Amino acid sequence: MKSIVLREIKSFFGSPIGYLVIAIFLLLNGLFLWVFQGEYNILNSGFADMTPFFTIAPWILIFLIPAVTMRSFSDEKKQGTIELLLTKPLSIWQIVNGKFLGAVLLIVIAIIPTLVYVYILYGLGLPEGNIDLGSTLGSYFGLLFLIAAYSAIGIFTSTITENQIVAFIIAVFLCFFFYFGFDGISTLIAGFEDLIASFGMKNHFQSMGRGVIDTRDVIYFLSITALFLSFTVFKLKSLKS
Repeated sequence: MKSIVLREIKSFFGSPIGYLVIAIFLLLNGLFLWVFQGEYNILNSGFADMTPFFTIAPWILIFLIPAVTMRSFSDEKKQGTIELLLTKPLSIWQIVNGKFLGAVLLIVIAIIPTLVYVYILYGLGLPEGNIDLGSTLGSYFGLLFLIAAYSAIGIFTSTITENQIVAFIIAVFLCFFFYFGFDGISTLIAGFEDLIASFGMKNHFQSMGRGVIDTRDVIYFLSITALFLSFTVFKLKSLKS
């Protein structure tokens, strides 16, 4: 599996994809948080708070992660190397996990530089250091789980078709639905708002952002990730047979 992970990382940084993903993520966040006027501008908010970042980051990742994962298996299918990959002395689970971890590591590398924002806000606080570190750490923890879930969805959609654009569009739709869809549906059904919203990623991500890591939130994200990785394995087994 290690060889698959290293192969994915090398392929990301052997082409402009890896650098573009990191640059676009940091540029968009930087513009919204520090340059563009609006509700997400930290300097205009008057609070040393990372909430604006954790509000827009999931939306940016809805597009960036599918862009990273869309080629995982669709490219293998298009080039006709999927059969060669499946005959390697690795189990299908190891191959899928290798592709998955490669995508997750790339996005985590893109997230790491945003820790500079925390340092800046720590210094801007009045008094210095007046920032809710518990909430910030909880939100970063939640963001890692969100990245894992998005990546699992993207990896799965790349097995459906050899067309990368189609895989990208399906992944964006599924990520959007699981993050915001249930929250939107809950507003349409009176009396079951909290129950329906609890099926969405947004509800659990925001729960982690309060600074308390609830096992229910962790189990939810692990379940979504495991579910779509299982779908991926099932799809690849059907191709192999």
